[in-house]
Amino acid sequence: MTWLSIVLVGLGVGDLVRSTSWRPGRVVAHATTPVVILLVALLAGMHTWADALALALAAVAGAAWIELSQRTHETGRGALPALSAFAAVVVGLLAASGAASPAGGPLATWLAWADLPGAGTPSASRVLLLAGLAAVNLATANLIVRLVLLAIGALRPSDVSAAATAAAAAAGGGGSPSSGTGQQPSDRLKGGRLLGPMERLVIVGLGLAGEFGAAGLVIAAKGLLRFPEIQATARSRTATDPGAAPGAAPGTDPGADPAGSYPGGPAGIDDVTEYFLVGSFVSWLIALASLALAA
Repeated sequence: MTWLSIVLVGLGVGDLVRSTSWRPGRVVAHATTPVVILLVALLAGMHTWADALALALAAVAGAAWIELSQRTHETGRGALPALSAFAAVVVGLLAASGAASPAGGPLATWLAWADLPGAGTPSASRVLLLAGLAAVNLATANLIVRLVLLAIGALRPSDVSAAATAAAAAAGGGGSPSSGTGQQPSDRLKGGRLLGPMERLVIVGLGLAGEFGAAGLVIAAKGLLRFPEIQATARSRTATDPGAAPGAAPGTDPGADPAGSYPGGPAGIDDVTEYFLVGSFVSWLIALASLALAA
């Protein structure tokens, strides 16, 4: 799986750059991903024509992933093509992995010299795979979760959310999360973009250490810790607008569409619950798939 490992490192670094708040992140990601793939390939001693062709094709598919996923993030449309582009990279490189050169080169030389802690010297292939999975779980997995949430309507695209916030500000509402108009479910469950990567890495790490029970406790703990926040959302709605329909957000018309349903309405309790459940399960599936690849 040398090819797949190298490409996952490149995509993970590119998506990490893109996930920053810096405005031209997409352009930088397009430049960063192939450069990282090339550098890692050289460090791993990938030098045959088959290596060059496979990694070049994977870099093109990675560029399609970056472009398609960014458009879906902005518009809310086209999640399936974006996810298909990522799946094509993973499945294609796995299917052709037997043709890849064994990892070696400067990376293997350094590993033999470094005397890293652990039992014996880790192979270059193993280090590349773990690095690729870590990079994907840090950044790319967040984008995959977001694409799924956008596809089912549990999250607003950034363009729509920004337009709603601007409209609220123009109307004198200020466009803050508390005003409701431009509100996302993620505004009610803070820290998901940071907690998600940490949770996935802990699950993968515990799984590789054979501590599957402890990994299960991490999953259970997340539900227990988030439950009070979801309850608080429901209590806040009821206290602010006792006559609101079940699931409606504070300040909404009792006769209006319930649950703060998208598009257009504020985030209600049903939206927050759907966001949490779907997002969590997709995130856990990515962690488990990573663990299966690394096992």
